[in-house]
Amino acid sequence: MNIEQLRNYCLSKKGTTEDFPFDEDTLVFKVLGKMFVLAGLSKWERGEASINLKADPEYSQELRAEYESIRPGFHMSKKHWNTIYMHEGELSPEFIYKLIDHSYDMVLKGMSKKMQNSLLD
Repeated sequence: MNIEQLRNYCLSKKGTTEDFPFDEDTLVFKVLGKMFVLAGLSKWERGEASINLKADPEYSQELRAEYESIRPGFHMSKKHWNTIYMHEGELSPEFIYKLIDHSYDMVLKGMSKKMQNSLLD
């Protein structure tokens, strides 16, 4: 997976925008203003692709136990965020897409019903 494939996949999800809220390097994808994917572009350019994704805390623990390339979120809440070290080649693109879907769903789940329903229009 390259950065354009990641970008296209994230932007295909309803209500998603992209932004650089922290600096010029950290690309952030948000659903209705809330982050669900972060990617450091300089790492991608160096061949060290990784992304931060939100996850259910119990699922996070399971993922970290099962996959060496999934670790506690770098510069994030370790309880709710994982860093996925994609460049290590352990995870298939299909599985990474599922993890992105889970992150998106977790962020939506934390929103009000009114906000969730705004995506249905």
